[in-house]
Order: sequence, then structure tokens, then C-alpha cells
Amino acid sequence: MLPREELLKGVENREAIVRVIDQAEQALKTWDIVASDFLSPPELAEVQQVFARLTEVELLPWGGYPQAERQRVAIAHADLPLETSQVAVAALDIAGNFLFDQATHRDFLGALLGTGIVREKVGDILVLGERGAQAIVVPEMVEFLEQSLTQVRSVPVKTRRIDWSELKLREPKKKELTTTEASMRLDAVASAGFGMSRSKMADLINSGDVRVNWKDITQSSHQLKPGDLVAIRGKGRLEIGEVSVTRKERYRVQLTRFV
Repeated sequence: MLPREELLKGVENREAIVRVIDQAEQALKTWDIVASDFLSPPELAEVQQVFARLTEVELLPWGGYPQAERQRVAIAHADLPLETSQVAVAALDIAGNFLFDQATHRDFLGALLGTGIVREKVGDILVLGERGAQAIVVPEMVEFLEQSLTQVRSVPVKTRRIDWSELKLREPKKKELTTTEASMRLDAVASAGFGMSRSKMADLINSGDVRVNWKDITQSSHQLKPGDLVAIRGKGRLEIGEVSVTRKERYRVQLTRFV
């Protein structure tokens, strides 16, 4: 048995962690490879942090493609080798003519959940504009969705399983930049990285729209460090790179912005 109470101490995503602990205990008992449902980025980050303390359990996340945000986790005894092919995921094409009734990520997600499945069975959704979208799901939902998902907004759609080679991935655009700041405060560095005023950034932080390493941060004075990832809802992500101190004791920060 795993030290459950110790692992759960201070966690934010308790329900998700409990489910993965249950599955890890099953994997240790049976020596089978067990897969979690899809985890959101904050849940995945916390799961990995919690299980990093254990030597007997191995985790491998995979969401269908390298940049996937929502991922399942394969869980196994540490002596068993794990590969991404052991994380069962499937790709669906949701095709329709959205030229006159454009659908958003929320619309496609709403249509998927409207069939009766739960969010944890759905991974990333790639919106393709006027021709529809593609979605990553657990394989056991494929046949059901092929039959049940027939409309998104007012548009009739054809839902079918596709090969991974048909997945239309868009490489994230990234921009490298450097800023020099008096401190490593979140509001100072992030405002430079996202190209907005410090007061606007402070408003976003106070309203709960900013995450650092997938954790909600509501303090503008939060101190960043190299390797941190800052995400703002709807505005992309910012990776904190190398930090050096100038002669005037200011911080020169290398940044990479993903949009």
C-alpha cells in the first residue's frame, strides 16, 4: 500500500490524485500497466510532483502528440518498461461546414459532453476553422461518439476515427526576447514577456487568470525562477530562461513566448 495520507498532504487537485493513487496501487498489486483518465495540465503537474517521491511506481504521460495539454498517464511497477504506445488514446475527426456558423473550442467540447460522456474521457480538441475539429479521446468512447456526435451548434457533422497521420497539428509559434527588470516579480517579468502594462498584468493576476507551473497564482509579488512556465488564459505561455545579474544589480531575463 502507498502512503496515501502523506501523498495527499497539501494537494490542490485531491480527487484526481486519489484516483491515480488507487490506480497505482492496482498496478503494483497486479503488475499490470494501468492508464488514468485524461488529466488537465494542473492535475498532471501535481500528479508528477506527488509521485516523484516514490521509487516503486513509474508514470508516463501521453496525450496523442508531444505538445498535448491534456494527457493520460500510464502507471506501472518501476521494474516494467513503459512506452507511449501503452497509453491508449484515439483521434476523431468531427467534420462539417462551419463557414456560416463558426464553432469554438467550447462549442466542440459542449457537443462532446452533450452526448453524455464526462470531461475526463476527452483530451485535446484541435479546432480546424470552417471544416470542423479533431479530438483526442479514450478508445472505448470512439464507437459511441461516431454514432452519437452528429451536430455542433447548428451544423450537422460526421464523426469518425482517424489515423494519427491525419492529425492536423499546428506548430506553436514562439518568440525569443530579453528583458531587464529590477526584480523577478511575476507582474514585472510577465508584463514584459506578454507585451502589456504592469497594471494590466496585475489585474489579470488578481482575477485568477495567471498560472505559474500550472498553479493559480494571485500575488503579483510572486518570485519567478529559471524554468518556470507562466500561462495566461487565452494569451499563451511564457517560459523563463536564463537569468543573469547586471552590473547595476538588475535581472536580465531570457524569455520564450508561445502563442
